[in-house]
Parts: sequence; C-alpha cells; structure tokens
Amino acid sequence: MRLDKFLSQQLGISRSLVARELRAGNITVDDEIVKSGSFQVTTDKQVAYDGNVLTQVTGPRYFMLHKPQGYICSTDDPTHPTILFFIEEPLSQKLHSAGRLDIDTTGLVLLTDDGQWSHRISSPKHHCEKTYRVQLSEDITDDVTAKFEQGVMLNSEKYPTKAAKLEIISAREVLLTISEGRYHQVKRMFAAVGNHVCGLHRERVGEIWLDEELAPGEYRPLTEAEINSITVPR
Repeated sequence: MRLDKFLSQQLGISRSLVARELRAGNITVDDEIVKSGSFQVTTDKQVAYDGNVLTQVTGPRYFMLHKPQGYICSTDDPTHPTILFFIEEPLSQKLHSAGRLDIDTTGLVLLTDDGQWSHRISSPKHHCEKTYRVQLSEDITDDVTAKFEQGVMLNSEKYPTKAAKLEIISAREVLLTISEGRYHQVKRMFAAVGNHVCGLHRERVGEIWLDEELAPGEYRPLTEAEINSITVPR
C-alpha cells in the first residue's frame, strides 16, 4: 500500500494534509524520515507519525458486541452515539455492523470489515436466522404461534412474512426466530397480531450466540468456528 493512502486511513485526514505532514518530515518508516507518498508500506515496516507508531491492520476482523440501549449501529451519526464508542481497535471506523439493531434494541451485534462475510448475514437470499427475546405489553394469545408459522401481513407490505418460530417462555415473554430482516420486523409482526413490543434483545445470528460473559457495552473477537459458521455454506 502507498504510504499516503496508509496515512490517510490511519490518521483520518485527506491526502493533501498527508502530503503536508510528509513534507514537514513528521513521518518515519523504520525510524527514517520518508517524504514520498508513493513509498510502499509493507507489513514488516514500522510507520510512525510525530514519533507515535501507527498499527497496521492485516486481514479481515470479526467481533461480537453486547449492544446496550441508546446506541445506533452506524459508523457516524450527528445526533446519537454509535456502537463504535465501545470498540477499542485500530481503524475502528472501518468496521461495520452485519445487520443492524434499533437504538432501543439490545443484544448481539456482529462487526467486521469483511464485506462478503457480512453480506451472507444481511442478504435476504441467504435466509440467515436471528433469534430475539421479546417482552410484550399484553399476554400472548394461543393462536400467535400458528399465525407466525404461516406468515403474517405487515402494514404497507405486499407479501406476508416468511415462516417464523415462536417459543413461549411466559405470558409476556417469548423467543422469536426469523429469517428475514424487514424494517422493524419483530415489532411490526406483534403489532399485526394486536400486541406491542416493549423490550427487544437479540440473542443469536446464524449459529453465533451472544456470549453470556459479555456485559452490555463489552465485545470480543469471534472464534474461528463462529466466523466459519457464517462463511461456510450449509
């Protein structure tokens, strides 16, 4: 990678500002001042800006985050804090969420800089299952399980939802597994059967379950098995 591109990504500044820093002699590679933006940076080189070593990121990265309420699944937002607030990694702004959660929804969020991997989660054609723990304002009625298995019509939609699995935990708490990602789908499904979601928590994406040891706001890298459970076709 060219040095000016590397610095632009690392420092979050434009190429013109990078060129200024290079001319000023503020960039070193292996402790030698380099002023050419075309210099090729390899993984064995140590690049520093004003004496501070810049960490090189090699290969795609995969994390799970226990998302708390009040944060949005975006890299930048002018009015709300984003989930990147919790991620202490080099070039964290290059990560994106593989399937978003609403600002008031908690639970499992997967972050990566691997676009093909996240596409297998978010693309409708892959039918990646997600399981949610749902708190309801009214008691669940006996016929909802069958209705969700058959599919329900959502307001302003042309087609019913795909078959969904409902597991009743108590009168007002259920687990719902869906294989779609329509806008506010879980909330709209319960609205379609006359109920209201007052709490929503995602527990699973594909074969990846939220780590019970992660407190809200904590994250960890995915294991190889977790990564491959999405990557490897079944």
